Amino acid sequence: MKTLTCDVCRQKIQEPFASRNYFHLAHRDICESCKDDLEAQIKPVVRTKDPFSYGWYDKLVQESIEKAIQKGKF
Repeated sequence: MKTLTCDVCRQKIQEPFASRNYFHLAHRDICESCKDDLEAQIKPVVRTKDPFSYGWYDKLVQESIEKAIQKGKF
């Protein structure tokens, strides 16, 4: 049995399956619940950005994940 640990909440992910119960974002592995929290956190920011830039979005995601890792949650 293979296990993986979420880089944000440090919970073990049993039988990890990419893009189903864990996600690899910004060179980090995060569980599904942390990904949902990330999306909820950045959605209001993304909606106010005009014009949209993928470079800006990638930087926003990476910075949000790094801050969450320091806090241990989103």
